Amino acid sequence: MPLPSLPVIEPAIMRCDLSIIVPLYNEEENVHLLHAAICAAVQSLGLHTEIVFVDDGSRDRTFERCLALPRTDPTLRVIKFRRNAGQTAAMVAGIDHARGDILITMDGDLQNDPRDIPLFLEKIREGYDLVVGWRHDRQDHWSRVLPSKVANWLIGKVTGVPIKDNGCSLKAYRAELIKNIPLYNEMHRFIPAMASLAAPRIAQIKVRHHPRRFGKSKYGFSRIYKVFVDLLTIRTILSFSRRPGTWLGIVAGLAGGGSTICLLLSLWLLAMEPLRHSVVFTSISVLLGSLSIFALFLALLSQLIYGTAVKRFRPFLLMSVRAPETSTRPSLG
Repeated sequence: MPLPSLPVIEPAIMRCDLSIIVPLYNEEENVHLLHAAICAAVQSLGLHTEIVFVDDGSRDRTFERCLALPRTDPTLRVIKFRRNAGQTAAMVAGIDHARGDILITMDGDLQNDPRDIPLFLEKIREGYDLVVGWRHDRQDHWSRVLPSKVANWLIGKVTGVPIKDNGCSLKAYRAELIKNIPLYNEMHRFIPAMASLAAPRIAQIKVRHHPRRFGKSKYGFSRIYKVFVDLLTIRTILSFSRRPGTWLGIVAGLAGGGSTICLLLSLWLLAMEPLRHSVVFTSISVLLGSLSIFALFLALLSQLIYGTAVKRFRPFLLMSVRAPETSTRPSLG
């Protein structure tokens, strides 16, 4: 039997008001119910809405079930990966192809409730740029809840952005913000921290959470180490983001100073006779001098990259200037 052809992706210039992005992986039993729930939730909003389903290389009939859904009212668009690439990659694909002025992401396992979508839109209308869902009554096993609470506390301490539930996929964003945030690995959990580079207004709201009805959870303890690795990466990015040249310049200066001291010691020992001791300090001087030059050029390069990256947020920053208030401190609705 021939495989169904991939749906044509319409040009991104065809704008709409709201895009709802849902990554899917082996969720064939949830597709129809989820689509119906989203349609019911947005029907009364009076917005031009699209639903973007991203099949992350499912091994079941998720993609076929998506293709069988009605494509209008609201518009349905389907993206399929050839292989499983992970939730962040699927989310990024949906964000890149979304045409809405406001983007909402959610899980495809029916644990997030589409009826909460109007609550997110209310916060966006109040002037917030990023709205994060908080599963205050989480319906998961303790083996998932406990590590999540620890990770949320740790992420808040390390990044300085105190979000109660970073792992909740139900979030709303202004398109100007989220489309300019680089995401990779498992960094969909760190969107508020990464977004803090653009000084957005962040809000948190309580959302419903339901037990999983079909399929199996894709999360486990194996993801914990990935979160810690990404957390170190995020911390480095946030630390160096404002003045990358300054930090590397300090390293270059310290290395250059050490190289000079070792060189002077080498010359002094050479004058005192024993050649073998001077060779050691001469070698150290050369190594530190090379490190100093490398760090200096790296500082210049990082400053250039940072200057280029800042331009990505310039339209959003200009928009934020006209907002009544700009704050990265999240509020809780």
